[in-house]
Amino acid sequence: MLKIRQENENDYEEVYTVIKKAFETAEHSDGNEQELVIKLRKSKSFIPELSLVAVDNNKIIGYILFTKIKIVNNTELALAPLAILPEYQRKGIGTNLIKKGHEIANQLNYNYSVVLGNDKYYHKLGYIPASNYNIKAPFEVEDNYFMAIKLNQNAKAIYGIVEYDKAFGIY
Repeated sequence: MLKIRQENENDYEEVYTVIKKAFETAEHSDGNEQELVIKLRKSKSFIPELSLVAVDNNKIIGYILFTKIKIVNNTELALAPLAILPEYQRKGIGTNLIKKGHEIANQLNYNYSVVLGNDKYYHKLGYIPASNYNIKAPFEVEDNYFMAIKLNQNAKAIYGIVEYDKAFGIY
């Protein structure tokens, strides 16, 4: 039975392996996603409640992380990475992780989340081109790959360029 819970320090090694295996065959990957997570855990943008694992029979099979970003004077979220072991992909685990993350993010009063990824996948979960919210990436990217979702429908409109944590290496 699938269980989603907050990651703890005892999970770090297994999460590292999950991320590495998940991105080995990814179409768009720099192969360093697992190292990014290590850096993000040590950063000011890390939110422990939004570092989640999917567990099946005491085995971690998926991971998701949302970290703080700045958009002008607003603190919002970036989803990165989402990693599912290859043999468990296309079974709804990523969807469950994202939905649980959104639920927690909403409880923590975050209004928006951005993601750089597969538009067909994230669109099914409510993400649309970030430009629709006047949110821009700090790098060149096709509009349909840089997406955002409004987590709180009553949130005020925001606009501006996303400022990622230094751990992302985007300046």
